[in-house]
Amino acid sequence: MATKVVDLRSDTVTKPSEAMRAAMAAADVEDDILGSDPTARRFEAEMARIMGKEAALFVPSGTMANLISVLAHCDTRGSEAILGDNSHIHVYEHGGISTLGGVHPRIVANNADGTMDIDKIVAAIRSPDGSLYYPTTRLICLENTQGNCGGKCLSVEYTDKVGEVAKTHGLKLHIDGARIFNASAALGVPVDRLVRAADSVSVGLAKGIGAPVGSVIVGSKAFIHKATILRKTLGGGIRQVGILCAAAEVAVRDTVGKLADDHRKAKVLADGLKKIEHFTVDLASVETNLVFFDMADARISPAKLCQVLEQRNVLATPIGSKSACVYLCFVYNFILNSPNLQRQTCGTLPNFRW
Repeated sequence: MATKVVDLRSDTVTKPSEAMRAAMAAADVEDDILGSDPTARRFEAEMARIMGKEAALFVPSGTMANLISVLAHCDTRGSEAILGDNSHIHVYEHGGISTLGGVHPRIVANNADGTMDIDKIVAAIRSPDGSLYYPTTRLICLENTQGNCGGKCLSVEYTDKVGEVAKTHGLKLHIDGARIFNASAALGVPVDRLVRAADSVSVGLAKGIGAPVGSVIVGSKAFIHKATILRKTLGGGIRQVGILCAAAEVAVRDTVGKLADDHRKAKVLADGLKKIEHFTVDLASVETNLVFFDMADARISPAKLCQVLEQRNVLATPIGSKSACVYLCFVYNFILNSPNLQRQTCGTLPNFRW
């Protein structure tokens, strides 16, 4: 009998459901580069409707979605984008906006709740009087949920305030929405209202909602026209892309409604971990599907903990080589119905000789 592995490394480890595979096999496809793939056109139109924007574009990855969005808004080299210091675009996307686009990152500290102070955002905007010396600010980027801050949700009120700042200063607002459906579910706010202030949004499809590949970018028709050209420039054009869009269509249809249950299970897990003396968990910080916890025992390193968990068929990811923190995610395929979570997942850990 095969051993069941509980994979909590990330919400990217989902596998396509049978319904997704069937949809891929049956997808009506043509050449998307020529603009004629019917499944891609249908899916993009539906995503634009869901997000409350004029148009949408399927792209292979979230990193490409963010890169295209930044480059479309900052189409003059030497532009500057305001980013959180813990944002995915700044930390995990290989500096692509500067490497490939000549866009300078202007970093503002993220608070523990994922926000950036409004007054600090305003202070980071370059004055036109300094144009001889400084880059020109053209864009503000937010991330919702904010992954490095534990999956925190940015409220619609906060996002609207940042949108007003952008509008007042003639800037654009982009939202990295890799987990925007999680934010919508946790806040109880329709996703289109949550991103109303944004000029563009990258929407993750291959994380918690479980599609095998891709993201979409949404925005105005003029913005998506620019984005389509940039996608081709970056090598992201795929001919019969409807095969992938068919799976994403099923994922959006079948999984978005299950995200609230993911959040509930994440809180159950956090509560179970808190009962183990080797760990400390801030239960109030668990808002969505991410659970961060610290090592209370100095003898335990995150890497060692993950090794011990793997021996017990539980996969997790350490956060850095020095920080006493482990990143855990729930995915919809994994169901925790055990009444004794601590015993089933971590019960042997207190007895382990560290």
